[in-house]
Amino acid sequence: MEREDQEAEKPLLVTVAVSGGDGHQGAAPTSSSSSSIAAVVGSTAVAVAGSFEFGISVGYSSPSQPGIMRDLGLSLAEYSVFGSILTIGAMVGAIFSGTVADRVGRRCAMAIADLLCILGYLLITFSQNFWWLYIGRLSIGCGIGLLSYVKTAPPFMQLMMCCGMSLAYVLGTFLTWRTLAIIGKVVCLELSNWSLGTNLNKDHISQARIGHPGEFEAALQKLRGKGTDISEEAAEIKDFTEKLQYLPKSKMLDLVHKEYIRAVTVGVGLMVLQQFAGMNAICFYASEIFVSAGFSSGNTGMLAMVAVQVPVTGLGVLLVDRAGRRPLLMVSAAGTCLGCILVGLSFLAKEHHWGQDLNLVLALAGILIFTGSFSLGMGGIPWVIMSEIFPMNMKGTAGSLVTLVNWLSSWIISYAFNFLLVWSPYGTFFFFASICGLTVVFVK
Repeated sequence: MEREDQEAEKPLLVTVAVSGGDGHQGAAPTSSSSSSIAAVVGSTAVAVAGSFEFGISVGYSSPSQPGIMRDLGLSLAEYSVFGSILTIGAMVGAIFSGTVADRVGRRCAMAIADLLCILGYLLITFSQNFWWLYIGRLSIGCGIGLLSYVKTAPPFMQLMMCCGMSLAYVLGTFLTWRTLAIIGKVVCLELSNWSLGTNLNKDHISQARIGHPGEFEAALQKLRGKGTDISEEAAEIKDFTEKLQYLPKSKMLDLVHKEYIRAVTVGVGLMVLQQFAGMNAICFYASEIFVSAGFSSGNTGMLAMVAVQVPVTGLGVLLVDRAGRRPLLMVSAAGTCLGCILVGLSFLAKEHHWGQDLNLVLALAGILIFTGSFSLGMGGIPWVIMSEIFPMNMKGTAGSLVTLVNWLSSWIISYAFNFLLVWSPYGTFFFFASICGLTVVFVK
């Protein structure tokens, strides 16, 4: 069994040399190479597009808050439900994310997620009361709950999620909330058509596991190129899936066994600390934070966040393998701690009238430092680690648990944030700072 577990942790796909007609290794034909490159690019683009959609959905609530509250007469408590109910839906999606991905493959799971998001944006677009808003936001949450586990290559996905969220912030500064919802729907519709219409992003392992060897080999051949001998690689995948079937089926209770408890502690701990650092609260309600700090509107602050978030996330993608997971996580958590302290001092300065406009400078600097630091490591690296620490036969169960914990923590923070802000703005951010400081210790 130990040998089988080791086999389950081996890489699923290996690079296979291209063979010429004489049996010797050689260069593949140019057309075959181009086709293979196109297949790889197309497969990656579909997966990346899902994270872009994810980002738009997360970023929608911040610029939409003033307009929705005004047009539909929502109270602060009602809007807090609207903002946070996204995470309730995401928890539902997370519960089934691993199972859905294992049963139907990542491609079909992404298509299901797209359709749920389209339905949600349609309901929000034509909302006349808060019930339509809630159901629509819940449906979007279910979709992104599926995407949060189905998406691959987490560092790059984090970059695209930031791009989607940034787009929502920028468009939200001059578009109405209904128009912004239409744009979200159009993006999801296009991505759904793209995902369903392409044969590029087949999930080879799922196809082999559920008994479609013909389709699996055809998709692998297209990915590697017509002139490539895939027999050795295909045999390895088939051998792997056969071994996987003999491994014990994972159950949620299996995660508390001693051989998995450390990995579960790391995965769950990072997800809880990631969310209780306050990032989703800031993403969901950035506009309201800047207004509460004394800005005339949240537009300037949101645009500044966009200017910082995307390039720093790109830097994090470049550094994640060079600098190492743990050092980058510690630097990221320390930066978020500093950012929260500055924002807390901003609200403290405003309350005690310490220096004219000092609170505005501290608030803007703090949010930008927090956003940049979070994007550098805490945003994507926990997902990278989660995808690496569990053996293959436990990935579905463990992935569902960790994703569920992530969204549950996000709901607690995103729902309570507005009430915490009314209770004590500086106390709220000092609390976030303490969580970020604890994260440094946990990672160390």
